[in-house]
Amino acid sequence: MENVQEFVQKQFGSVAENYRTSAVHASGEDLNRMVAAARLTGTERVLDAGCGAGHTALAFAPYAAQVVAYDLTPTMLEQVEQLAVQRDLSNVVTLAGDVERLPFDEGEFDLVVSRYSAHHWGNPAAALRQFRQALKPGGRFILSDIVARDEPVIDSYLQTVEILRDPSHVRDHTIGQWQTMLDDAGFDAEVIFRWRLPLNFDAWAARMATPAAHVSMIKTLFNIAPGEVRAAFEIQPDYTFTLDGALVLARIR
Repeated sequence: MENVQEFVQKQFGSVAENYRTSAVHASGEDLNRMVAAARLTGTERVLDAGCGAGHTALAFAPYAAQVVAYDLTPTMLEQVEQLAVQRDLSNVVTLAGDVERLPFDEGEFDLVVSRYSAHHWGNPAAALRQFRQALKPGGRFILSDIVARDEPVIDSYLQTVEILRDPSHVRDHTIGQWQTMLDDAGFDAEVIFRWRLPLNFDAWAARMATPAAHVSMIKTLFNIAPGEVRAAFEIQPDYTFTLDGALVLARIR
């Protein structure tokens, strides 16, 4: 039986190029704010944990001494390398591995970042402990991801839709859950930006090559959704919908 990490590799291995060309992943105000919040001086070593196609790693690279783009899926790392060549960035290094078992010595990095990846982590608390160990004293972690709401019915719809679209999805956590996990791992955390992310339904499903039967099930769920869910997701006639995002800045205590 496959574990979560193997499932993630299987799901993303065949669609990696879709993420290299994804406008959602290549840009966004949250990405700009991540770079601004880092306040890099050009001497730092940065780890992009769960880098995907590398858009976050490449956004930080012009301002850092080195960025390590770290991901489970080798085909994703190929996209990182391709984009780095296109942008003439020579300080991006790719490495395959699991965020829950980092192959780095203690205190190797000044900054760890992660964007649109953490909802795939089987044990995010373990990953956060690994990040803290890999960071230098005074180091920081910046997280950007989709977040769940506290209302049970909205949360249930979010997790169900996400899993139907991508079976390697584990969980979109609430802000409160992230703050608790970060506190337990030895970080002081604050939310520095929140936003609403509109998603074109067809592009969203195509990016993950979601099977037609699952696409139909998601549309059915949207069609029968209660009013509070329809309002939370801002579901449109063409099934375009909107999710909540949060940017968290965490510092080692």
